[in-house]
Amino acid sequence: MQNLSEKLKGISRRDLLRLTKHFGITSTLLAAGGLTGVVSFARLAEAANSTYQKRFKNSAKFELKFGAAGFNKRNLLIERAGGLQFVNDLEERTDGAIRIEFIGSNQICGQLNCVKKAQQGIIDLYAASTQNSAGGAPYLNVLDYAYMFPTRASQYYFLYHPGSQKVLRDQMRKKHGIEFLFSHAELRGIMLGLKWKDKPLVTSIKQLAGTKNRVTGTQLGRIAMNLMKLNPTPIAWEETLDGLKQGLIDGAETWASAVAYANMSPVVSQAVNLEFFCGTEHTAMNAKSFDKLGGELQDAVMESSYLTQVHVQAANEVALINTVGYSNPQLPNTLFAKNDVRVAWLSDAAKREAEEMCSPEFQPKPWEQWRERINGWSGGMDTYKFIYDIAREIPKNTLPENVEPRRWWKSA
Repeated sequence: MQNLSEKLKGISRRDLLRLTKHFGITSTLLAAGGLTGVVSFARLAEAANSTYQKRFKNSAKFELKFGAAGFNKRNLLIERAGGLQFVNDLEERTDGAIRIEFIGSNQICGQLNCVKKAQQGIIDLYAASTQNSAGGAPYLNVLDYAYMFPTRASQYYFLYHPGSQKVLRDQMRKKHGIEFLFSHAELRGIMLGLKWKDKPLVTSIKQLAGTKNRVTGTQLGRIAMNLMKLNPTPIAWEETLDGLKQGLIDGAETWASAVAYANMSPVVSQAVNLEFFCGTEHTAMNAKSFDKLGGELQDAVMESSYLTQVHVQAANEVALINTVGYSNPQLPNTLFAKNDVRVAWLSDAAKREAEEMCSPEFQPKPWEQWRERINGWSGGMDTYKFIYDIAREIPKNTLPENVEPRRWWKSA
């Protein structure tokens, strides 16, 4: 993988700032993404000018701000969350009627507050994990029942399913004023810090009993972690790297490509594929901003969301193997291999052991209060059972890249 810094190593920071000031950050990022090899200042300037002219050839009817938490062109080649693909496709699809300012690298919002800034109308679109966003939009906890999704394939299947419109998207609009567009899909495990570098590879959840682990903003994730004796410790995503580096925590509840894109690989020794609940880096839109677009442009947003969802499904699965190193065996030049991150592949029996310790199916009582709350917000659906059943409509051995895409808002 050639990342952005490698491409632009011949360009000074000062010259790069000149380009972004003249052509804008979004045009410069989109231009850089389309170039290969080491890029000179003159070559990037020409590409940025061409991209700028293309994007601004028509007067925009709507100019939207997209707050993309810590994402930028470099790390979107590691975790393929699809933000820039969406921007590029929507601007082209609408022939410039919609123009989007992509603001990543935590410049306008971070993982914990992007959703709040979208709700406040400060930004129109945002990208962040649903779990970190659950603090500002509690209904997103609906995705976080332990072991509700058996595989990444089941996650993608749900995102394309018309049932996701009923149990997730419609409710997010009603409860939180948010139009849920698309998402990447991984499942969360425990990423152990350097304390575990010389210890045997983890094979059972019982080996982690009593450890201290970072948890996101999700309330349901904490229930599962408490039941597995993982001592959930709330730490902001931006502070997790330091927590692992300094040994303040044993590990972090997150997923493989998140470790890779956030430069955490050097301080992680084992990636335990517990896969106990969602890791979903979603993109969503302020519902009022969506409504202002009118029917034709709303259709364009949905079609671009669909295309981006298809792109993410394929691209992230490839990146997990070729870029991250979340495979067995690992490819030698991946980020995990270079940083000696071992993947602890738990057996089906070991995952079943964890599931019986923490899932609503086997331990219903600790989940009752939150389950009733979310069901009430949904208008009375049994949300856990509803999603659980959809997630099992496909065989467990279905590969994620083989899930058939569907337009969730049109499917019957």
